[in-house]
Amino acid sequence: MTFKELNIIPPILKALSKENYTAPTPIQEQSIPAVLAGRDLLGCAQTGTGKTAAFAVPIIQLLNEQKTTPNTGRRIRSLILTPTRELAIQISDNIKAYSQYTDLRCTAIVGGVSQKAQERALNQGADILIATPGRLIDLINQKRIDLQCVKILVLDEADRMLDMGFMPGIRKIVSHLPKTRQSLLFSA
Repeated sequence: MTFKELNIIPPILKALSKENYTAPTPIQEQSIPAVLAGRDLLGCAQTGTGKTAAFAVPIIQLLNEQKTTPNTGRRIRSLILTPTRELAIQISDNIKAYSQYTDLRCTAIVGGVSQKAQERALNQGADILIATPGRLIDLINQKRIDLQCVKILVLDEADRMLDMGFMPGIRKIVSHLPKTRQSLLFSA
């Protein structure tokens, strides 16, 4: 099977080719059509099998197809929660690579660093937000972030986040999201 057979749009196919992706892995082959169809999904696969692309590629395609109105500005339409700063930055780098031929923007907000640069990035607008729960809750409490337009929620390394005690924080974050959304959970 090829990514083209999964009905991936040309700008993403071009980016995947540039990143030397030749064929989808089993988790990608099974996840991409389900996400594109708008279904909720629980995906499990070993580390290194391409889980990030399994959710990022269809999210980029879905958001790229949903044109925003010029007067509303760029709003966060997909939220990806992850347990660590390193993973958030890695996911952000991957999404930037996969979406390089679209006009979508993503940004990562993580703890352990000054939030000023992250606030500036949020003020410029982002379609996809990758966040660690603690920093996201800080920004929610400071009323510096609006999650009312989120259409797709991803909990990456969901099992690890639960093991690390993030459940109360995740519940708080979810309470700020629209009730109608697509939810994707991925774990190793």
